[in-house]
Amino acid sequence: MAEDRANKEDSLAEELPLFYEWLNLDDVDEQDVTTIARLETELFGLGAWSEAAVQQELQASSRYYAVARDKKSVIGYAGIWFDGEDAQIMTIGVASSYQGRHVGTALMGILTEKARSLGARRMLLEVATDNEPALAVYKSAGFEQIGLRKRYYQPENKDAYVMACVLRAGESVRGNPVGFSIPE
Repeated sequence: MAEDRANKEDSLAEELPLFYEWLNLDDVDEQDVTTIARLETELFGLGAWSEAAVQQELQASSRYYAVARDKKSVIGYAGIWFDGEDAQIMTIGVASSYQGRHVGTALMGILTEKARSLGARRMLLEVATDNEPALAVYKSAGFEQIGLRKRYYQPENKDAYVMACVLRAGESVRGNPVGFSIPE
C-alpha cells in the first residue's frame, strides 16, 4: 500500500507544475473525517455535511475521495461517485486561505485521473450559479454547462448549474446521467 501511494505521488509529481511542490495529494483516511467536516462548515455553512454525513459518504460504495495536504494538514478534499457510466463529483472544497493557489485544480486532476481509470465516459457536477471561482476552475478543466437545477442548494434556495466534461473520445456531454433527468 505504501509503495502504491509512493508510485501515485511520483506520477502526480511528474504531471504537476512546480507550484505544486508544497502540495501532497493522498487518499482520504479515517483521521481526515473531522477536518473535512470542519472545512465543510467553513465553506458551505448551513448546507455543510456533518461529520456523520462525511463518514457515511466515505464508506458508501463506488466512491473515491482524495485530500490535499500542506505539511500534513488537510487543506482540501474532493470525491466522486462512479455509477458504472458517469463519475459524479460529490464535493470539492479548499480551505479559504488556500483558494486561488491551484489546490482545486490539483484535486480536479486526481479525480479526473481516477474517473478515467474506472472507465467513466464523462464527469458531472453541480455548482452554485454565483460561485465564480469554482466555475472558472471547472471551465478550465473542460466542463460545459448542460442544465440548471432550481433551488438545488438548501437551505439557501440557491440554483446550481449542472456541468459535464467528456472523458472518452466520441462521447457527448449531453445525455442524462443514470438516475437523473436533466431538461434540455
